[in-house]
Amino acid sequence: MELLTSNIRRTHCPGAVGGPVPQVPRHRSLRGLKDADAVHDFLYPSLQQLHDPFLLKDMDKAVARLNRALGAKEKIMVYGDYDVDGTTAVALVYKYLQNIYSDLVYYIPTRDDDGYGISLQSIDYAESIGVSLIIVLDCGIKAIDEIAYAKEKGIDFIVCDHHVPDDVLPDAAAILNPKQDDDHYPYKGLSGCGVGFKFMQAFSKSNGLGTMYNLEAMLDLVAVSIAADIVPLTGENRVMMFYGLRRLNNNPNVGLRSIIRTCGLSRHELTINDIIFKIGPRINASGRMESGQESVELLVSRNMQSAMEISKRIDQYNNNRKELDSQVTVEANEIIESHAQVLDGKKPIVIYDRNWHKGVIGIVAARLAELYFRPSVVLTYYADGIATGSSRSVRGFDVYSAIKSCRDLLETFGGHTNAVGLSIKEENIPEFRRRLTAYVENHIHDEQVTPAMDIDCEISFSDINGSLLRYLRMLNPYGPGNSKPMFMTRKVYDVGTSKVVGKKMEHIKLDLRDEEGNTVTNAIAFGMAEFNDALKAGKPIDICYTIEETRHRMTSSVQLMVKAIKLHDDAEPLHTNS
Repeated sequence: MELLTSNIRRTHCPGAVGGPVPQVPRHRSLRGLKDADAVHDFLYPSLQQLHDPFLLKDMDKAVARLNRALGAKEKIMVYGDYDVDGTTAVALVYKYLQNIYSDLVYYIPTRDDDGYGISLQSIDYAESIGVSLIIVLDCGIKAIDEIAYAKEKGIDFIVCDHHVPDDVLPDAAAILNPKQDDDHYPYKGLSGCGVGFKFMQAFSKSNGLGTMYNLEAMLDLVAVSIAADIVPLTGENRVMMFYGLRRLNNNPNVGLRSIIRTCGLSRHELTINDIIFKIGPRINASGRMESGQESVELLVSRNMQSAMEISKRIDQYNNNRKELDSQVTVEANEIIESHAQVLDGKKPIVIYDRNWHKGVIGIVAARLAELYFRPSVVLTYYADGIATGSSRSVRGFDVYSAIKSCRDLLETFGGHTNAVGLSIKEENIPEFRRRLTAYVENHIHDEQVTPAMDIDCEISFSDINGSLLRYLRMLNPYGPGNSKPMFMTRKVYDVGTSKVVGKKMEHIKLDLRDEEGNTVTNAIAFGMAEFNDALKAGKPIDICYTIEETRHRMTSSVQLMVKAIKLHDDAEPLHTNS
């Protein structure tokens, strides 16, 4: 069973929307691996595969400015965005420099007082405490006016960002961003924390310490940023995630260890899903609900007792955040369902409510995009007639370009192809909705607004053996650009012990066999309880699924995570849990 490099059969499995299930032969090299060397590097990640950090444009300038600041004993501020990527980046650079230099402070803007990115008041604060160099991480690439204002006050900036730049760049001492048009760095997918990591690599190398001096111990922070910011898990990111996960499982930093304990994950082998669904949201919750400064305080902590106290507070912020985003999601769905025309054709979703909490609109936008299969923009009131918002996209559609086409209506915007933050005058929202809709309808493809599932291989349950599991482990870690293999098995039966579970009895815990044998295979199908009656009646089903392996000490167990179901003899498309 070749999952890496052979020609495969790729099956589209549309969900609740769309026609019959087509099976489309595609001749491609899966995961973009074109030769034996690429396959070897993919299966056996090594820190030697990381690129020379001086290949980044302006890296020599950035290192020279930092070295000059240290030599002149300047006061340095490490500044970053309030999300997971920004706070991990600040923690990494601050911790690394703190080992060799003491005149350092860090600063995380607040959503309410500073807004996104660099604020004028943060520059005033930096001036008041004698800062002459600011290293800004995960933001700053569009802060032209703010950095000019700082320069007038004698404050230099080193910008470490990974968001898409504009044609005009700020007048900084150095700009590190692999997405610059004239930057020939070999890998473009770094997170903001990843750019900070490369900066510290170059600084270490320039001072004769080697490119990994004291840095492997900080890859747990980089791994958290990569997972939480949903950047591609390819190239350098795959290498750093591989070693970062190893660090998280064996010897994480004190702050991350306290979060792991708070999540109840201390005795588990941590995976990227644990970062995405448990660790990342807690770090994010501080910036969403209170202040991201507290997240950095946690991540740079060296005392377990104080770290646990912060973790417990952050855990409560996360609980409050979950209640808020559930409420806003319900209200957003009510708006959409009461205005059926919102979903006509290939329209994007653009909704606004003055009362929604700024800290959860990004989460809600992501949920709407996933639920309705179309780009989604969620807006709420900020101040002085200005609304702030977040957008999320669907597979393969560049929402950044879509938002950029309306830039004359916007106060600010910035982000990636899949996610953009923006601010806009309330009076411009109707025209923004009209123009964005026209752009999306002219540029998006039908398959991008149709639920779809890529099948790597059709197998029988007997193929799920030790050999396959070992192979799947080698493909880890999974994420964007390296998705978990999706399998399909036809004509599967309930052995009689499957049952409906969940608070609302909406899920099915399955015990299944296929036509080839009597081996019972366990599975879970979230949100698919409607198939329980058919299963109990002995009807066969076809399923799409991923294979989940739980390893604890010397034992392991396997469960299928069912992503789509249809009755075997039914011509209707597979029902997904989307």
